[in-house]
Amino acid sequence: MPCGPLRGAAEFWRAGYGRQEWQDEGLRQCAGSDVALGLAEPFGTGSGEFGSSPATRSLSREAPITEACTGRSPLLGISPALLAGLAASTVPGAAVTVVKWHRMGFRLFWRWKSRSRVGRPRATPELRALIRRMAEANPTWGAPRIHGELLKLGMAVGQTTVARYMPRPGRGAPKPSPTWRNFLRLHLAESAGMDFFVIPTATFGVLLGFVVVSHRDRRILHLNVTAHPTEEWTKQQLREAFPWTSAPRYLHRDRDKLYSEGVRATLTHLGIREVPSAARCPWQNPYAERVIGSIRRELLDHVVVLNEAHARRLLREYQRYYNASRTHLSRGKDAPETRKVQGPEHGSKVIELREVFGLHHRYERRAA
Repeated sequence: MPCGPLRGAAEFWRAGYGRQEWQDEGLRQCAGSDVALGLAEPFGTGSGEFGSSPATRSLSREAPITEACTGRSPLLGISPALLAGLAASTVPGAAVTVVKWHRMGFRLFWRWKSRSRVGRPRATPELRALIRRMAEANPTWGAPRIHGELLKLGMAVGQTTVARYMPRPGRGAPKPSPTWRNFLRLHLAESAGMDFFVIPTATFGVLLGFVVVSHRDRRILHLNVTAHPTEEWTKQQLREAFPWTSAPRYLHRDRDKLYSEGVRATLTHLGIREVPSAARCPWQNPYAERVIGSIRRELLDHVVVLNEAHARRLLREYQRYYNASRTHLSRGKDAPETRKVQGPEHGSKVIELREVFGLHHRYERRAA
């Protein structure tokens, strides 16, 4: 807080007084002080009465001319006599305060003078929310990538605007990385699961079904049945499930005794690394278990299997239906083999196609 004449000058500026009143009042408050002596000495009066010397009277006559030319606050037209007196004074910090005020006024003046009257249009709340959503969904993207996506959506926005509204990580935040869900999806694309399941027959016998499912798109890669599950039969099923170079990197299985040393050697020969689940933990092979549950609920619970050949025909038909027609929640209500959306332009008549011997149906549009 300025002291003495400086505080009085600030109060007079806020009150809106003119230059002469401000000078007289400031000197009246600092009469007898070092500031007053410094103001009086340069003009040779010696009486402490400001404005009695010829130089002071000349400056007072020039003051109205300066204010008329500038038309601004008295801050921009301070009397040189007062500045000289302040410079010659011995009040601690007086000169520093004046310089500080001057620089503050300089900044405010040029900020006002260079203010933007038109500028670019403001970003809408929807655009700002979209930029944040893109940045959160793609943590490794920068402003150029997001800006490119927005341009492809027909949104006229600058890259600097995108950078301004992107969320900024705090100090010491870890490097951007994909979420755990995306991390697991990247690895599921290179894995599959297999399992055996029991099929009761009409003669109170038991058949053993074998299924291999891809974790990438939930496609049933292989589905077969046998009454005598031997080591050689299991090895042959693996060769048929992964022909040529289509074998995944990882294959999840349980700890069934049917996976003998010969079966595991076949997996190694195919370039597959087996991932056995823990004991009594079927949830560690979830995709194969869910496919087996779907086979039971949607097929085996509605028929009585006569023999091995009958079971094989049923399973082959269900595999075609499961891969090409059945919609899946994990696939965004699409089938593993993508089905095209048929709008009204494909026809106004909706027909039904029999699947799995009429147990299920598929619907398509046809021209009337």
